Amino acid sequence: MHDVLQLDITGQPQAWISVEQGAVHVASRSVAWSLGDTPLAVLRGGMNVHSGLQSRIEVPAILALSGSSRLNLFEREPGFNKLKLIRRDRQTCAYCGDAHDLRELTVDHILPASRGGPLSWMNTVAACRACNARKADRTPEEAGMPLLFTPYVPSRFEDFLLKGRRIRADVHEWLAARLPKESRLS
Repeated sequence: MHDVLQLDITGQPQAWISVEQGAVHVASRSVAWSLGDTPLAVLRGGMNVHSGLQSRIEVPAILALSGSSRLNLFEREPGFNKLKLIRRDRQTCAYCGDAHDLRELTVDHILPASRGGPLSWMNTVAACRACNARKADRTPEEAGMPLLFTPYVPSRFEDFLLKGRRIRADVHEWLAARLPKESRLS
């Protein structure tokens, strides 16, 4: 089952939520607007004593909550992890340029951690094991291994795609249409 993309009222992604959480928002009438080709799920409940009809809630694939956002995610840098970094770099080694299987890639610190280099979006790239070992505890310049592409901090829309959830095609298209022009994901 896919998750629901929760937006704030302005259309900024806030979270991936479960179908059940989406149903609570629909039932409590806190959804300002929604998108999606078809409902993500239709939940059925009990029978209404007066009408004799079964209750049902259609949960959209994308829903925007009314009211103001609890937080402005554009003021926060997306959380860093190895899987998202490797996806950001399109499973390509930043030194040799070869595409690799996920298991063959490592996270390389451009400025080595032993020399104070932080574990951050701007100081790390995906590297194959061979290139990472060859570069060792040196900068790319010291190792004579220039970066083939520069690191960057993903946008909020990229971050929601990088999280690796199973995303319905219409939701993926909606997020992809909002990627920055310089995104490697487009």
